[in-house]
Amino acid sequence: METLTKWIPNVIEYADQFPKATWDTLVMLFWAGLVSIILGLILAVVVVITRKDGIAPNKWVFWILDKIINLFRAIPFIILVPALAFLSRFVFHTTIGITGAMVPLIVGTVPFMARQFESAIMEIPEGVVEASISMGMTNWQIITQVYLRENIPGMIRGVTITLIALIGQIAIVGAVGAGGLGDMAIRYGNGRRMTDITYVVILLILIIISIIQLIGDRLVAKFTR
Repeated sequence: METLTKWIPNVIEYADQFPKATWDTLVMLFWAGLVSIILGLILAVVVVITRKDGIAPNKWVFWILDKIINLFRAIPFIILVPALAFLSRFVFHTTIGITGAMVPLIVGTVPFMARQFESAIMEIPEGVVEASISMGMTNWQIITQVYLRENIPGMIRGVTITLIALIGQIAIVGAVGAGGLGDMAIRYGNGRRMTDITYVVILLILIIISIIQLIGDRLVAKFTR
């Protein structure tokens, strides 16, 4: 015990705060991830079907959505957080805490998620889509039975990659009072030079990322034909 007290004194002193910080991180990951998956999938499908060689081409819809996705993917997340403070305040009446972090997390993640889904859908062989059209399937049937079912492993890989990236964004919003492990690392590890807390936070984040990757790999293996 004396050895632990010597090397990680601050971790022992603030041990009761780690469960709450970990839980806050997981809550943000779940809700921001869930909303981003839903919105990202919708955006990806619309972009795919409205492109010039899609099943429902629409030049203007494709151009607008494509440019919006590219725009928000290009903005560094650390800049996006304060830039969207007004929107967080308008929607949730706050810019701090888990609630205040939802808007920048979702806005920053949806475009990345949409591109991952789009790439997965575009990997489906053209022959499969053409065969579906020749069979008389409607656009809705092609979307639900071809686009959303023929490359499930690719979509899972995209979700896995995006959720891992989202962990990094959640750590960043800790700098603006959102809570979570990032907040602990910044407030104690950086602000008070408690490096042992920083190392434990890094370890906890690595564990969360490893679990996400493990689940993703298992699901990919399960759905790979």
